[in-house]
Amino acid sequence: MAEQNSMKCVVVGDGAVGKTCLLISYSTDHFPEEYVPTVFDNYKVDVKVGDKTVSLELWDTAGQEAYDQLRPLSYPNTDIFLIAYSCVDRNSFLNCEKWYKELESYWEDKSRPVPLFLVGTKKDLITSEETMQKLKENNETVVSMQEAEEMAKKLNAGGCMQCSAKTQEGLKAVFDRAVNFVMEQRTAEAPSGGCCTIL
Repeated sequence: MAEQNSMKCVVVGDGAVGKTCLLISYSTDHFPEEYVPTVFDNYKVDVKVGDKTVSLELWDTAGQEAYDQLRPLSYPNTDIFLIAYSCVDRNSFLNCEKWYKELESYWEDKSRPVPLFLVGTKKDLITSEETMQKLKENNETVVSMQEAEEMAKKLNAGGCMQCSAKTQEGLKAVFDRAVNFVMEQRTAEAPSGGCCTIL
């Protein structure tokens, strides 16, 4: 795991679900308009937690199968994983299980569960008439929060959230919850402040 005043957060999920937009929009307040498939990218953001400032290292990964051997190189020393899916792409949601299995197989500390959250992206498209029409034509529906909560439970995730990188609705909350989750885990794992005498 990263040192105490820093945290490593790795985002995984199918290609084109919005992982890069999620990270760029959060770290720069700018929404990238064109899609460029990611191989690997890193961002750093300072986050205030109470009276502390935490340096949050954000790792973007490629969702395409071509990078299956390369992607796990970013997994060591991760404090929290975000499994991203698109709220308007059911296949990407169902693939959360596949992503969990990949993370679990590379997770170093088998004594505790993989620390993760599910993140539904593209929440703004849920209200888009054009998107709803396309889904209807293909006999598909949006992924509901109830379904996401059930999946989070199944994967033993710390929770699930939905956000929009485009409008930034719920975006800051995703990372605030992730940081607070890690801080709570660190506090729970820290040795109690008992007295120690060295002879």
